[in-house]
Amino acid sequence: MAIDEEVPLDDKAKRMRDLLSSFYSPDPSSSIASNPASSTKFITLDDINTPSFDADQYMNLLIYKSNLEGLLQKHVEMAAEIKNLDTDLQMLVYENYNKFISATDTIKRMKNNIVGMEANMEQLLEKIMSVQSKSDVVNTSLFGKREHIEKLHRTRNLLRKVQFIYDLPTRLGKCIKTEAYADAVRFFTGAMPIFKAYGDSSFQDCKRESEEAIAIIITNLQAKLFSDSEPIEVRAEAAKLLKQLDVPVDSLKDKLLENLEHFVVDLQLKAISIETTPLESDELAKQGKSSNLVPVIPFESSKASIHEFVDAVRAYRVIFPESQKKLIELARDLFTKHFETIQQRIKKKISSGSLLEMLRVIWEDVITMDEVLPEASLPSLSLEAARGSVKQYIANTFSYLLQDVSENLISIQKKPKEGMEDKSSLQVALEGSKKAVIQGSMDVLLDFRKLLDVSLGLLVKLRDFIVDWVQEGFQNFFGTLDNHFVLLSGRYSLTSQDQDALEALRGEKVSSGLVLVLAQLSVFIEQSAVPRITEEIATSFSHGGVRGYEHGPAFIPGEICRLFRSAGEKFLHLYVNMKSQKLSNLLRKRFTTPNWVKHKEPREVHMFVDLLLQELEATGTETIQILSHGVIRKHRRSDSNGSTTSSRSNPMREDRINRSNAQRARSQYLETHLAKLFKQKIEIFTKIEYTQESVISTIVKLCLKSLQEFVRLQTFNRSGFQQIQLDIQFLRTPLKEIAEDEASIDFLLDEVIVACAERCLDPTPLEPAILDRLIQVKLAKGSEHNPSS
Repeated sequence: MAIDEEVPLDDKAKRMRDLLSSFYSPDPSSSIASNPASSTKFITLDDINTPSFDADQYMNLLIYKSNLEGLLQKHVEMAAEIKNLDTDLQMLVYENYNKFISATDTIKRMKNNIVGMEANMEQLLEKIMSVQSKSDVVNTSLFGKREHIEKLHRTRNLLRKVQFIYDLPTRLGKCIKTEAYADAVRFFTGAMPIFKAYGDSSFQDCKRESEEAIAIIITNLQAKLFSDSEPIEVRAEAAKLLKQLDVPVDSLKDKLLENLEHFVVDLQLKAISIETTPLESDELAKQGKSSNLVPVIPFESSKASIHEFVDAVRAYRVIFPESQKKLIELARDLFTKHFETIQQRIKKKISSGSLLEMLRVIWEDVITMDEVLPEASLPSLSLEAARGSVKQYIANTFSYLLQDVSENLISIQKKPKEGMEDKSSLQVALEGSKKAVIQGSMDVLLDFRKLLDVSLGLLVKLRDFIVDWVQEGFQNFFGTLDNHFVLLSGRYSLTSQDQDALEALRGEKVSSGLVLVLAQLSVFIEQSAVPRITEEIATSFSHGGVRGYEHGPAFIPGEICRLFRSAGEKFLHLYVNMKSQKLSNLLRKRFTTPNWVKHKEPREVHMFVDLLLQELEATGTETIQILSHGVIRKHRRSDSNGSTTSSRSNPMREDRINRSNAQRARSQYLETHLAKLFKQKIEIFTKIEYTQESVISTIVKLCLKSLQEFVRLQTFNRSGFQQIQLDIQFLRTPLKEIAEDEASIDFLLDEVIVACAERCLDPTPLEPAILDRLIQVKLAKGSEHNPSS
């Protein structure tokens, strides 16, 4: 057994098959021929089972390759194989013996059964021959009668046809009376072969009367075909019957398609004629008012007509298969016109509810039409058109939001001209603009949210686009709003596009209050509006989107905040510059008008001081409405260790008054400049903040610097110098109250006096008593004019 296990199973099985094959085959080569692939693979020089086996060569080769031990081992293996083969052959013989016995028994039974079958077959054959002979006798006896019956049957059918032909004119007349034109055409087309064969001889009168009746039927069918009052099914049936009567239908097809074109135009006109704009109803509903207008759903009145159009297309495709191209063109044109109507209404500011209703009706019509005319690809056409309409609606909504903000700002510019300005007009305009920005943006987001929540097939496919359009819309809105602020501030000339929107402001001077409102509104947008809008967008419009990551996000709040932070600073500086420029013009007029060299002795404070204080008071009124109070930082001067006296202190001024010699006064100015080097440094101009104190102080300081420069450009006599001294002394107290920065105001006022003294031919100041008396007189007059103060 150990030897058997060493032989591979596959080789053993193959040898077994070869041996069995050779045992049952008379030709040993048949097994090889039956499996040439295997013979080619396994026949070798030393293969003992092949016919070409050479025993001597095999032994020589075996002796050459193996030693004695190998030969003995090979002997043992071959003896075992021989034994196994004998056993297998014995088992095979036993198994086949049983089969041979069973086959022998079966053959015996078949032989016994066949012995009686031959007699039965002979009897069956005799009976068949008898039946056949009797059938021949019957057929022979009935042959003449059968021929006669068939002839009578053919005659009967012929008579029926002849009777039908003679009755055809009467039948056609009845069909005309009952308008059973389909039956009449069926009868006439059935009789046409007979008329073609015998219409000129036997049935000449019948043919003539039938053709006259058919002519009437053709006329009636053509009338129905071109009648607009007839249903489309009746007209289609008429066209079909005319084609069966071989009436030329090319001209009919052109006429019907022309009628269908007019029907499409009428259908479009019905949709356009519904012009009770939803905007009016929406506005009345918001105001809590009732409207006498009957609410009309856009395109709803054309629903029945759409179904008629669908039925017409279905009928035309059956009647005129070659008209498919024209039908596709008409269908696409119809829905294109519908979307053009939507776009026209979007320009008139409709609500999202009205837009959704229109899109819903159109989409239902598209689905209905697509079932009849799928070749028109109406869903894809409608999707592309709806994409443009929704995008236009979103863009227009942002335009209206910009218009609302602009109207609140433009009202600031109009009110001074119309005499409507009051002490709270700027505050009202600012609050209105803030509300227009933040509440308007929230309303816009709520309106756009409806476009995402609806389950309409068109909008479901556009959700990702809507998310991007909303984000891009806000990004563009704030960019456009910044440009609009710049245009309103008058910093740049208006373009042709902006001239229409700002027609009311053309040729007018920009109000400084408007600029201040723009500055504060920019701060509000940066600090409040943009964060709030960003939060809402992240909640409702952050998912989806079709923009690739390489393009970045559509809405960038950080960029918008930087934009309006910079804009607010620019507008605040612009406001300060505008106010300073106005005061500077007032000072220029004051110093360029009189001849200072021939100026008369001062008798009162000059009126320009009142104008200056009035302008500063007006500025304060504007800033109080817009800006909040800040931290008051008053600068108080203290002398440094380098000087015990100040060039602008009261001892120096009294010492200069007591000196009448001009030479000694000029020498004292030298001491003044030397003393300035040792005085404590005061920071005059600081960064402008969004507070009342910062803006007013900066304007006052710029005004005093301008005053100093105008003084430096003039030459004064003693009286002129004293007039300036009186005016400056009067301004000292109110300016310090307005600016709330005593040190800076004192410093700048002293600079004006010093500059005037330097430009004076005889800088002899007024005596303190005279100076105080003139100031008190001015204060008394002011109390008389303003008793309430």
